[in-house]
Parts: sequence; structure tokens; C-alpha cells
Amino acid sequence: MTDFRPGRFEILPTIVKNLIIINALVFGAQFVLPKAGINVENLFALHTWQSELFKPWQFVTYMFLHSTDDFSHIFFNMFALWMFGSVLENVWGPKRFLTFYIVCGLGAALCHMIVLYFEFQPYINEFNSFSFEQQDLYRESLQQALSGGTIGASGAVFGCLAAFGYLFPNDNLYVMGLVPVKAKWLVLMYAGVELFAAIQNSAGDTIAHVAHLGGALAGFLMVYFWNKRSTNRWR
Repeated sequence: MTDFRPGRFEILPTIVKNLIIINALVFGAQFVLPKAGINVENLFALHTWQSELFKPWQFVTYMFLHSTDDFSHIFFNMFALWMFGSVLENVWGPKRFLTFYIVCGLGAALCHMIVLYFEFQPYINEFNSFSFEQQDLYRESLQQALSGGTIGASGAVFGCLAAFGYLFPNDNLYVMGLVPVKAKWLVLMYAGVELFAAIQNSAGDTIAHVAHLGGALAGFLMVYFWNKRSTNRWR
């Protein structure tokens, strides 16, 4: 693949800009469409494939939805997309960056779906062992448990963070705008926090930590193999 060399650094390159616009438009639609009787999350959030709500397109569409109850969800995802994605798109060009972003989102979704499968399958097996009468009693509860959807660009954004840390390991990033931390250590710190939270699996924790780790892993693997194949060294 031919390496991209921009004539100048773009503060808001094409793909990053359009991804932010699409996310903003979808966010607005999440407020409007329910008033027309359309359940956006049932249709487009990522559901476990054991659920009746699962559809194949959700592997892509989930990453453009965000929580309507917490504006910080979309704000920080889009800020991180701009912060890290802009650098990556300037280095790689629009086509490679878009491929990278989507694959990271898919990797995040796949890892999350694997975890959901093993989380729910024991309950499904138990349900299937019930008599028909018992199944009628518990069917609604099971479907309700399976109906929860996953939304957010965080998995793809974590892929961008991992790629930035790999390509620019010694660049300083400022935590809380004050404390300088090298990119490689910040990535490892975030990965450690997400891994710890995923293992803890605390009650009431609605964050898809494994999806974050899956996106970061997909991003790291892609940039590692791209870099191995390239005749140029990024840094």
C-alpha cells in the first residue's frame, strides 16, 4: 500500500471531520426518531447474537450511537477521535485511516460479543432445560436480559489511541491538561485500567471494557503489521 504524505498537516482532516458529523447527526436522530415510534437502539445498537434483536449490521452501526442520557459519552469520544485520529489520518491518508477505524470498531464488537456469549449461554442452557410451562414463566425475563444493547465509538477510538502510542511512543500527552505522560505509558495505563475493570466485572458497571480492549488490540495489530510491511519507519 502506498504511503500517504500530506502537503500540510490538516487540523480536521476529511474522514475525521465526516465521522464527527455523522456521529453528531445520529446523536440528534436518537432524540427525534423515538417520537416517530422508531426504537433506534433496538435496531442499531449491538446485541448479543443470542438475542432476537441481533442484526448483522449492528457490528457497524453501534459505533455511531451514543448515550442520550450522558452528553460526555459522545463529547469525549469525538474529542479523542479528533485528537488522535487527526494525526493518524494525516500520516496514513483518508482511505487507510477509514479502514483502520472501521476494523477497530469491528474488533471491539467481536471481542465484546464473545464475552456476551459466555456470559449469557449458561442462563440459556438452564432455560432450555426447563419444562415448557417453566419456559413460559421465564421467557420474558430471559429476553429482557438479552435485549441490552452496546453503543459508542469507544472501541474504535481506543484503537486510535493504541496506534498513536505505537507510532509516537515518546510524544508527551497531558493528563488533565497538566501532567505530561509519554504516549506509550498512557496507552499501557489505560489498557491496565480497562483489563482490571473487565476482570472485576462489578455490578452496575455498564461500560464495555472488553470492547475497549478489543479495539485497542485490533488497532495495535493493524499498525504493527502495516509498519512491518512498510519500507518507511514512522518514527
